[in-house]
Amino acid sequence: MPNFSLSDQVYFNAAQAYDTPFHLYDEAGIRGTARRLQAAFSGVPEFREYFAVKALPTPAILRILKEEGCGVDCASMTELMLAEACGFQGRDIMFSANDVPPEEFRYARRLNAYINLDDLTHVATLRENGGVPEEVCLRYNPGGSFRIGNTIMGDPGDAKYGMTRQQLSQALKMLKENGLKRFGLHSFLSSNTTDPAYYPALAEILFQTGLELMDESGLTLSFINLSGGIGIPYLPDAPATDLEAVGAGVAEKYHSCFTAKGITGVAIKTELGRYMTGPCGWLVTHIIHEKNIYKHYLGVDASACDLMRPAMYGAYHHITIPGKEHLPHDDIVDVVGSLCENNDKFAIDRSLPKTAIGDLLVIHDTGAHGLSMGYNYNGKLRCKEVLYRQDGIFQLIRRAETPKDYFATLDCDPAWQGQCPCTPDCCGRG
Repeated sequence: MPNFSLSDQVYFNAAQAYDTPFHLYDEAGIRGTARRLQAAFSGVPEFREYFAVKALPTPAILRILKEEGCGVDCASMTELMLAEACGFQGRDIMFSANDVPPEEFRYARRLNAYINLDDLTHVATLRENGGVPEEVCLRYNPGGSFRIGNTIMGDPGDAKYGMTRQQLSQALKMLKENGLKRFGLHSFLSSNTTDPAYYPALAEILFQTGLELMDESGLTLSFINLSGGIGIPYLPDAPATDLEAVGAGVAEKYHSCFTAKGITGVAIKTELGRYMTGPCGWLVTHIIHEKNIYKHYLGVDASACDLMRPAMYGAYHHITIPGKEHLPHDDIVDVVGSLCENNDKFAIDRSLPKTAIGDLLVIHDTGAHGLSMGYNYNGKLRCKEVLYRQDGIFQLIRRAETPKDYFATLDCDPAWQGQCPCTPDCCGRG
């Protein structure tokens, strides 16, 4: 079984209340994760998590995290708008984006958000679109491969994000000429790692680089943003990240690099997404078709439009059949959706118990990069989202898309207005 799960009865009750497919999220689990993170990093000053909105851009979830003291990390104009609408303001928001249109800088400056500059050319763009504030963050790409011991954790040299070490110095010089007084430093070198050594190793790189830049520029280093990268165990029974060891390791590096040298006031920030909500979400679906040719296929009423990680990355998501997990798992199947794409598969050659059409099927760890990566290929409509509240009540927090939503952007075509095939119940036309 996976490391985190709800009871079979909760899944059955949710499926009775709402037509499948839907993503189900656990409020208590999300709050518990936020509190555990805060406790794990209590050994460093002014710690704050900035939830990566791209992981789960749903207002009800963002409000929960806001109540737990989190800020938000935004990567686009729309995510900034969503953050503002949910009550985040000013330094509650970190704007981290690459290839940024000028108007997005203007909007972020209007919100007084932290600006995390990804490229040297963005200095001029920011100056001309909202102006340079007194505090800016810079994104660092050290290049090459990032190793811990003999293990390669990532290949930042192949990534499109961040500035070289030389460019960081250039950027600070230019920004200082335009009124900058304090700076933050940010980097992302590895994705979804459960190795507790990752964050401390990254922290040491950023701490040392920050000290060098502070000496070079004469500016104050105000914060270090460790970005994301703390992973979750998608495979059943795989070890989870030892979060307390991660926090203690960062605190140790902080003491040796800053506190022991008499340097104070450098805050620590993170921008986790997957770790915060991933294990607290499930895609709940029904088996609607069974096919036997060269392989045994189970067709469900969800598709890659609702969860594309398996199709896009070949990612593993654990699957359970509520009410049948005590049975032998001796049926080897592919679990598939209905898209006209052969990669529309949630599992390949997976061992499951004997199933029947109509059985409930639960896909685990979909609370991050699930519905947020959805799309409309084949005219498929993205599914609903349901919150399992702390009081045991289910709450619809995003309805399923309708044909009206799908056809909405055709309102610019006058000829289409008289041809829309929707029923009056759909969009009032047709």
